[in-house]
Amino acid sequence: MSTLFLLIGWCILFVLCWPLALIALIAFPIVWLISLPLRLVGITLEAVFALLKAILFLPARLLGSKKAKS
Repeated sequence: MSTLFLLIGWCILFVLCWPLALIALIAFPIVWLISLPLRLVGITLEAVFALLKAILFLPARLLGSKKAKS
C-alpha cells in the first residue's frame, strides 16, 4: 500500500514539477546506498544491547524471577 502512495505521489510531483521528480528518481538509489551502512550499524547495536540484556538478566531468569521475562 505504501508503494502505491509513493507512486501516486511521484506522479503528482511529475505533473507539477517534472525536473524535481526526475532528481528524486535519480537521488533515491543513491540515498538508499548511503543509508545501508547506517542500517547495518543500527542492527549490530541492537543485537549487542539485546545480548547485554540477556546476560544481565540471566541470574534472575535462572533463579525463577517472574519480573525478568519480557
